[in-house]
Order: sequence, then structure tokens, then C-alpha cells
Amino acid sequence: MIEKMKFLTITGPKDDIDRVVDEYLSKYDIQLENAFSELKTVQNISPYIEANPHKNSLAKINTLADLVKDIPCEEKKLTVKEAVAVIERMESELNKIQKDKEEIEEKLSSAQTLLTDIEHFRSIPHSIEDILHFQYVKFRFGKIAQEYYETFEKHIRDDLCTIFCKGQSDKNYVWGVYFVPAEEADKIDAIYSSLHFERFYLKDMYHGTAEEACCNLEESISDYTAQLDSVIALYQKKLAENAVDIKAAQHKLTVLSENFDIRKLAACTKTKQETFYILCGWMTEQESLIFSKEIEKDHNLYCIIEDDHNSATSQPPTKLKNPKIFQPYEMYTRMYGLPAYQEFDPTIFVALTYSFLFGVMFGDVGQGLCLFLGGALLYRFKKINLAAIISMAGFFSTIFGFLFGSVFGFETVIDAAWLHPIEHMTTLPFIGNLNTVFVYSVALGMFLIMLTMIFQIINGFKSHDMENTFFGTNGIAGLIFYGSLTVTLFLLMSGHAAPAALVLVVLFALPLLAMAFKEPLTALIEKKTNILPESKGMFFIQAFFELFEVLLSYFSNTLSFVRIGAFAVSHAAMMEVVLMLAGAESGSPNWIVVILGNLFVMGMEGLIVGIQVLRLEYYEFFSRFYKGSGREFIPYRKSKAKE
Repeated sequence: MIEKMKFLTITGPKDDIDRVVDEYLSKYDIQLENAFSELKTVQNISPYIEANPHKNSLAKINTLADLVKDIPCEEKKLTVKEAVAVIERMESELNKIQKDKEEIEEKLSSAQTLLTDIEHFRSIPHSIEDILHFQYVKFRFGKIAQEYYETFEKHIRDDLCTIFCKGQSDKNYVWGVYFVPAEEADKIDAIYSSLHFERFYLKDMYHGTAEEACCNLEESISDYTAQLDSVIALYQKKLAENAVDIKAAQHKLTVLSENFDIRKLAACTKTKQETFYILCGWMTEQESLIFSKEIEKDHNLYCIIEDDHNSATSQPPTKLKNPKIFQPYEMYTRMYGLPAYQEFDPTIFVALTYSFLFGVMFGDVGQGLCLFLGGALLYRFKKINLAAIISMAGFFSTIFGFLFGSVFGFETVIDAAWLHPIEHMTTLPFIGNLNTVFVYSVALGMFLIMLTMIFQIINGFKSHDMENTFFGTNGIAGLIFYGSLTVTLFLLMSGHAAPAALVLVVLFALPLLAMAFKEPLTALIEKKTNILPESKGMFFIQAFFELFEVLLSYFSNTLSFVRIGAFAVSHAAMMEVVLMLAGAESGSPNWIVVILGNLFVMGMEGLIVGIQVLRLEYYEFFSRFYKGSGREFIPYRKSKAKE
């Protein structure tokens, strides 16, 4: 079912809009429309343009709130001034701590860089500070690959005027420093370069030997790390101490910002003395009555509630309201498309037919109870709509399990209250023996097709679609033809005489002619000047082939319901195979095979049957009467939450 909607136009002094939103609209579900678009035929209106003063403050408090989102807090209410004061105070305190933190991080980074540069030279016993101030002897810190160092030691070292002091080494490199007289520097540098010596440039910031410098730097790094941890702890403490105020400020500014953003959907109109705002939107009939009663004594607020939806530019939104037991099936309706406001809501029809048809195609007491209980428990704890649908389908499977006399595939445990799908046959005139379930499946399908035609006629009258209502394939003409065909077949199959030829001509021929000439007949009723198109020959050829297609679709759609009986029979046949593999005929079945077979059938065939029933719903039922062109009712608060 679809809730009845009212179109509201709310107006009042421009400066009063925040009070109205906070005091009234925040308590009701109202879908706001763009008032400037809705009232574009009205003169002297303009968009409500004003910058949001809370935008920057909200961005700042959101950043702080993200830092305390995991801290549980009690609720607290703040005024706007108090919320802004919280931001200013936290910015001042946290910025000071952040500045101290950055200074310590800079010192720590510098010490770590110095340590990284010098630690490979720890084993050199000379003062780094003295080396860096040599005037007459050149020095070069760096590293050399192991293979080149070995070449240097064996063949070159003793022949050069240089001293190489070795530092640390690993499997790839040797670190160290070499000394050379100033006058020999260019020559020796060239030789070292040929050995791929990679030079390092140390900063003049070390004291003592490399070992002493490393120890001093490690001590400094430890001190800086402790200071940094202390500053971070202080930062976290400040946040924790003010978490309540931060979250309260965020809530207050969020509400104010959302209320202010309503101006984007408002329009303004001016009089000589004052400027007024205008808000337009949709509200359910029940809430609109409560709202109108609440604002009766508010002299700064005026509201017009309209029943005539033609006065609104926008299409009324759709809000589904079905009994709780049927609400999970709204999922299937939404998958196809929400019904338009004036359209028939098929949710209850889907719930009943889907569950019933599933039960027919999957009739088994034991398996049905498993689906019923499993789906119910899953829905109870997880609130999954599909689980509720499975539970309802399992309930109908259990009912048809009793009718078919099947319990986990065993057909000897209980007597069939109706028949066994595989065995029972029916003799029909002109046809012979047919499986009874097939016959009843086709009969059920014909009844459901006629029911969907009635839904289409109802929708047609609501939407004032004369052509499809009276002369459409699923309209009155189609219902008369298909209904007459159904009654005639039932009379013939039950051994009764068919209606008189004249009656058949009237009931068959006239509806077919009405469907073939639906466009001229509609033009005639609507009193249009051009009843027949200019190309009359092409029109008659097209009408003939369209009529042939209609007859073919009636036939194919009817036979489509044979699948209901086919799945009922195949389910019983599959369980016979499972019991045969388990050796049930010998009287002592292998229960492991029975259990695994039942699980396999419930999983595989249950999925296939569920898909096939949904196919029947969409292609055989919905395609006849349902468009699903509606738009969902989304209250302003919920739309902001989605953003």
C-alpha cells in the first residue's frame, strides 16, 4: 500500500526560517522540493541565496570529532556561542601542543640524520671534529665496494701516498676515510674514483670520536623520543578531557548547518515592508494533520496543505506502508522499481503469490520446516529481508509437503492429503492423460493472468489511460477475450458443452477487433479529428500482425505456468534419486547420504525455484500491469544523512 501524500507550502518572515526548521520541520518527515521550481509561474519570487556561516566552524569541529569518535561520551547540549567557544579553546590549546610537537620532531629528525651519517664510521678512533678541521691534509669520508677494496689492499695501497682508515663493513661495502697530502689530492682522488669510491659529506656538528658522537646522538634521540611521547600523550589527554564538548559542539553545528542548507530549497518573495521565505514539500496525510494542528497558534507561520496534486510541478513521492509480515517483500518491488504514486502497490500480491508458487514447486514437510525455521532465526537476529522471504516460502513448502505426502523425500511417512505429483494423472477430453499438477498449474496461471489484467484496468483508470484501459491487451478487451477463452476451456475440459457460436463470436471476435483498432477507437472516444492514420493499408497490415503477436503471447504466457508443475514433479523425482542412492528401498537407508542429498536439493533446487518464481513475478505478472516509475519518499533529514 502507498501512503497518501499532501503538498505543503510553508511561508513566513525570512529571518524566522531557522526557528521554523528547528522547532517544526526537524520533528516531521517532509520531502522538500525546490520552491523556486515549484512556484516558477508565480511572480516576484527569487532563490534564497545566503552563505552558510557555520560551514567553516563545522569543518573544524568535524576534524576534532574524528579524533574522539571512539571515545564514549554522554550527551550534552550547547548553544551556538558555546560551540564556537569550544572550537576556539581547543584550537588554541591544541595548536600550542602541535607546535611543540613539530619542534621536537624536527630535532629528532636532525639527530637521526646525523646518526645515520656517522654510525658507519664508529670504529675510526680519531676525533671527527679534528678531522673536519684539517688544513694541510685532505680527507674523504665514503664507502667502497668489497671487491674494489680487496683490489686496493692487494695491489694499490702500498704504492700510494695515502692512508685509509677502515670503519664498518658488510658483505657489499666497506666504509672509511682516507687521508692524502693536499698537493697529491687530485691524483689520489682520481685513483679512488676509478675504484668507485662513493664520497660522503659530513656536517661540522660532531664532537669527539665517531663512537662518542654516536653515543651522544643516541642519547639525544632517546630524550627527544620521550619528549615526543609526552607531548602526544598530552594531546590525547586534552582531546579525551574535552570529548563531550567536542561531540556536543559537532551535533549543534551539524543541526544548524543542515537547517541553514534548507535555504537552498527555499524561495523568497518581497512586499513593501518585509521579505518572506517559501518552502514547498511533501508530507504524509497523517503527519500533515498533526503539523497543521501544531502550528495553528503560530502567527509567524502560514501553511497551505493541498489535496490537488496537479497544482504541484513535481510528481508525488512514494512511501510504502504494508503490514509488517509483508514488508520484507518490498525488496522485490524496489528491485523492479517503486510504484508511482497513483499506481497499484504489488507488494502484498508478490508476497502471497511468490510464497504460494514456491510452496507448490518445492513441496516437502521436512525441507519446508528447515527453510521456515532457518529463515525465521536468521531474520530474527540479522534482520535480513531475504531470510524472512525464505521463511515464508518454507511455510508454504511445508503446507504443500502435507498435500503431497513428502517428508525429506520419503512419501510413506505420511499420507498425501491431496496427491503425489509424479503418480497422479488426469484424463482430459481431446488430449488424453496429463499429469494433474501440470493441469492445475496452467489453470492457476490463467487465473493469475486475469487477476493481473484487473490490476492493469485499475491502474489505467487511475492514470486516465483510456487506450490501454479499454482496448489494451491487458485491459478490458483483453480480459473479456482471455476470460471467455478460460471459461470455454474449463467447460470443454470438464465435459460440458461450449457456449453457443454467436456468444463465442461476440466474446472472442469483438474484443480482438477492439484490440486491433485500439488507436482509432481511442481517438473516437476522445473526439479527435483524425481517427484513422493516413496510410490505412499499412495500418491494417500492422494491426493484423500485432493481433497475431497478442494471440501468440497469450498462448506462450499461459504455457509458461507449466513450469510450476514441472518443478513440483522434478523435486519429487530428485528426492527419489537421493533415496535410491541411499538404498531406502531395502528398508535401511544410508542416513548420511539421505542428509547430504537433502542439503544438496534444498540448496540447489531451492535457489533455482526461487529464481524461477521471481521470473514469473516480473515477466508474467509485473509486465502486464506494473511500470515501477515512482520516486522514493526521502525526508530532508534522511537525504542529508545519505550525503
